[in-house]
Amino acid sequence: MKIRQFEDKPLAHYSYAILSEGKIALVDPSRDPMPYYRFAEEHNARITAVFETHPHADFVSSHLQIHKETGAVIYASKLVGASYPHKTFDEGDKLQLGEAEIWALNTPGHSPDSITVMARDSRDTYAMFSGDTLFIGDVGRPDLREKAGNLTAKREELARMMYRTVQDKFTDLPDKTLVYPAHGAGSLCGKNLSSDASSTLGNERMGNWAFRSQSEEDFVGEILKGQPFIPHYFGYDVDTNKEGPDDYEPSMAQVPLLLGPDSLEPGIPVVDTRSSDTFKAGHYPGSINIMARDESDKIETWLGSILLPEEPYYLVIGSVSERDAVLARVAKIGYEKTIRAVVVAADSPGAHSEKLDLQAFKDHPGAYTIVDIRNPSEVADGKYFEQALTIPLNELRDRTGELPTDKPFVVHCAGGYRSAAGSSILESVLPGQKAFDLSEAVAEFKPRAAVHQK
Repeated sequence: MKIRQFEDKPLAHYSYAILSEGKIALVDPSRDPMPYYRFAEEHNARITAVFETHPHADFVSSHLQIHKETGAVIYASKLVGASYPHKTFDEGDKLQLGEAEIWALNTPGHSPDSITVMARDSRDTYAMFSGDTLFIGDVGRPDLREKAGNLTAKREELARMMYRTVQDKFTDLPDKTLVYPAHGAGSLCGKNLSSDASSTLGNERMGNWAFRSQSEEDFVGEILKGQPFIPHYFGYDVDTNKEGPDDYEPSMAQVPLLLGPDSLEPGIPVVDTRSSDTFKAGHYPGSINIMARDESDKIETWLGSILLPEEPYYLVIGSVSERDAVLARVAKIGYEKTIRAVVVAADSPGAHSEKLDLQAFKDHPGAYTIVDIRNPSEVADGKYFEQALTIPLNELRDRTGELPTDKPFVVHCAGGYRSAAGSSILESVLPGQKAFDLSEAVAEFKPRAAVHQK
């Protein structure tokens, strides 16, 4: 049995191929099926099975497309109530893949319909593909299914399910069992995920907080405490994955392309993916700057946190050569379906943003309204400016009415990426109001350096 891990860095998502005797089973595949097809071709093997550990909230899966293009059988828990062609796969169900035996454990907690996919080969190698149930150093958050999917459950109910899963479901597995989760550090599906891509069950029993001796009440209190925000798109992707997503490339091919239009239809949000310097020099009026320069820019997360899934929008890029790469990233969360057009920006789109005079800000900080758009957990660790007003970026668009408009704004985050989006949101929602981006200069005010200004 050979196991290959695939990583999608911006979403901190791991998917897997299990290869045995010319047959491949995939676990939790991402939106683009081509990496798995290339893997199969390289090994002269056939994809015969696709396992979905649960309907994913943070990305759109390619399970249905792979089924249509390869004939592979999709396996998912009967509790999913999936609309796509599939075979149910729950505790007691087994599948032979070459010389490897694959079976299911029902492991509710992150969602009520989660399964862990187990595999064992003739050399007595054990592997568990734990989806969003068991992470390296953590377990999946239990608060994503209160309003999404055909099975809803309250967070406390799911937290108690997770306790029982951790206590009871893995006890018969040896310490040497390899643990392969669906996510790593940076994912919003948990709060304290390790940067390690895999582990062993023995290591998790020793080091993962969820395995320590504790009461159910203590476990529930800990797992519910301090979970990250829930992006708008999470519920949408749960439903999309349960129904069966559209095919990847045909869906993107339907998005129109506009080259250098002088203006865009008013009233439609505009998402500009160019660098903040390029954006400030010239952009379409009302644009929101969510950068997509490289994999470290999490456009997937922030696009799906700022715009609602059903909102039409324009997607602005700097060059036609960027179209495929940027559109592919948007498609990973299913947001290609509402794009009015991909737009290559005109030379002079009409609006610009002033750059902050940093020295003037340092000399007279009281002349500005400082807006801290970090997440609550970040703010709890310390404010950079004591007088700053705090509104998380994912809520800013809906809460601009809470901000005074008698002074220009200075927007900051922790590193400079989010503040580009935040300042552009304020300019978009409050036309005529100056909103400056502190950008990477925020580093000069760490830690809590603060500026205890009067």
